[in-house]
Amino acid sequence: MTTEQSNMTDAPAEAGDHPAPTANGAANGGSGGTTNGSTSATPPTKAARATKTTEPAKTGETTEPAKTGKTGKTGKPAKPGESATGGRTSGADQTAEKKADQTGAKKAADGTDAGAGDPAKSTPAAPGDTVIDLGTIGPDVAAQPGARRPWWRRIVPGRRATTTSPPGSPEGEPVDRWSAFGPAPEPVPGPVGRVGRAIGRTLIHEWTLASLASLALAVVLTWPTLRYPQHTIAQDIWDPTLQAWQMSWSGHILLTNPALLWQSNAFYPESWSFAFSDTLLGYAPAGMIGEGPVAAILRYNIIFVLAHALAALGAYALVRQLGAGKIGAAVAGVAFAYPPWLLSQAGHLHVLSNGGIPLALAMLARGHGWSLRHGFRPERRHAGWALAGWLVAAWQLSLGFGIGLPFAYFLALIMLVAAVTWFVRRTWVWKERRPLGIRLLLADFWGAVIFAGIGALLAIPYFKVAELHPNAKRTVGDLALYSPPPSGFVVAPQESLIWGRLHEAARAGLPWAPENTLLPGYALYALALAGLFFSIWTVRQRLLLLAATLVTAILAMGTQFFGGRFTYLPLFENLPGWDGVRTPGRLMIWTTLLLGILGAGAVSAFAKRARDISAAERIPPRPGPWLRLATLLPLALVLVEGLNSTPTPIVPAQPAALRTVDGPIMVLPSDQGTDQHVMLWSTSRFQDVVNGGSGFTPESLAEVRERTLTFPDQGSVDYLRGLGVRTVVLLKDRIAGTPWEQAAELPVEQFGIQREDRGDTIVFQLAQS
Repeated sequence: MTTEQSNMTDAPAEAGDHPAPTANGAANGGSGGTTNGSTSATPPTKAARATKTTEPAKTGETTEPAKTGKTGKTGKPAKPGESATGGRTSGADQTAEKKADQTGAKKAADGTDAGAGDPAKSTPAAPGDTVIDLGTIGPDVAAQPGARRPWWRRIVPGRRATTTSPPGSPEGEPVDRWSAFGPAPEPVPGPVGRVGRAIGRTLIHEWTLASLASLALAVVLTWPTLRYPQHTIAQDIWDPTLQAWQMSWSGHILLTNPALLWQSNAFYPESWSFAFSDTLLGYAPAGMIGEGPVAAILRYNIIFVLAHALAALGAYALVRQLGAGKIGAAVAGVAFAYPPWLLSQAGHLHVLSNGGIPLALAMLARGHGWSLRHGFRPERRHAGWALAGWLVAAWQLSLGFGIGLPFAYFLALIMLVAAVTWFVRRTWVWKERRPLGIRLLLADFWGAVIFAGIGALLAIPYFKVAELHPNAKRTVGDLALYSPPPSGFVVAPQESLIWGRLHEAARAGLPWAPENTLLPGYALYALALAGLFFSIWTVRQRLLLLAATLVTAILAMGTQFFGGRFTYLPLFENLPGWDGVRTPGRLMIWTTLLLGILGAGAVSAFAKRARDISAAERIPPRPGPWLRLATLLPLALVLVEGLNSTPTPIVPAQPAALRTVDGPIMVLPSDQGTDQHVMLWSTSRFQDVVNGGSGFTPESLAEVRERTLTFPDQGSVDYLRGLGVRTVVLLKDRIAGTPWEQAAELPVEQFGIQREDRGDTIVFQLAQS
């Protein structure tokens, strides 16, 4: 039996199909088969007539196919010399059948048949020619004695012969009759192709696109920060230069002598001087790259942009994990990273570096299989994500306690509430067990241990500073200056491109405008208000979000809300470390995040409604161009309000003398602003310098500044020698109108010191020979 005939015998007949020829009929040149409901023109043999014929199926009916290797009524294979019905054939009939088979085989070998009268059909195949055989789609009537060669077996000159079986198929395997009409099989990619496909899938993944979009948006919305990144700095040249030094110092000392991390080269001879302000210690790996002030400014500007990108990405990840759609999450991410109020904090990198807060919360929620929209789903638990969330939270804490301490308390509160809620629901609400799992419990345990351990280690130097410097402690009077009134929530800072000039008069009535202008954006207010009435969140969830928003806003007001007696002051007086947070308005970070979640609920509900409308009106069901623009409108409004006019002044160049002189050094004049520049300039060699700028002024530094007002004289020289100072550097461009204006001309030989003019500085060597 040929492959083609076996295939037709095994294939089941469908409704409306004609029955396939039996095995005996196919073996006899198709004498027992039917084509299109009619029998072959060749008269059947006597044995074939003894076989029960198969009638074509009526319309709407199906016929049962013959089983493989069986024909006839009994379903058993016919033995040699026996008909399909089980009867014996006569000797004459057997001789006739054998003779017919030999005749057909001879004709097939000669390439001749009943159609020899047609030259186009009777020409035998020559070497190099091929027979286009479409016989797989029907019975091979050309094999019947006396039949004409059908059109699908014509010879096409000049083409190589091919087999009817697919390449690589086993010998005699049936060929699918419809394979010629099916699509070509997809090629199996090689190693390079698989790598290319994996890269392609990664590039178009949601989180890849979200990361790239966050980075591109950060570059655009912080421009021109990266226009001259080695020479300019955002906002001003005071606190940013201090923070550029902090990153440089932490990277330098961790590479050279980690044990002296908290004993910085500034504020000589004070100890624990690196803890005089928030340290940005989490950026130490970046501080290990490059040396000197130029590298420090470049590093600062890159981190400045990346901090904005991380804030947007972290908020996007959190809101997506909570259950919002992509556009709603994008609105929340942009609103969190670029609110108008945060523009006034452009000079405080430790405040801008808040992206670890929402990112850690997103990872923890993902690891515990929880979302605001769907609740706790045990099948989505992942211990790795939970542990990663704790590590990100610890990293956020290492950037500074000003933002990290409220986050630590909030995280502790969240975990407590989550644990109690899970226990209550597991005991009395859930009908089936929803276990956390031992791996997740271990991840939470070790993650919490790491988080608490890092927090404790970071807190030790600050407790030491508070013990050694009582004047570093914040007072209620400090809170009164930095606490914003209710009007501050609708006033934008001067750095806002849209509202800065319009709100100039309103800012004049605030106690301290840089910390009292807390407008998160009018568009965000509107979206959050809409989210109270139209949202993907449930009514109960909206009310909880509203309550949390109001609580954080009240805390951000500090002592302006009924004196803070029942709100901020209990935290300030009782929670460990909270007395170091003197700027309550920075809690607006939490208010902005909660407003973003409320607004994301409204935007996601609107986007869902747009998809539902499109599903009924468009094929495929995707929003039309106008609906797409409508869903992007909230994002555009939030983006516009985030535009800034932040200045980027040029950083003062490092005096050449500070690259060569030995320490300890005293640079004059000395004040908060100048000393921050001196700290930056010392990053070439990190010599010890008496100068320093931070959130408070140590009493020792205040005394040095007072005692050196008469320098150079015998008293000031002896005092500096007693401190161990070897070199005094006088900055020529800053001494006009100061007591040191005539220091370059006064005689100094009688004091046993040497004076050297080095162009932009005057260097005094105090060391006695």
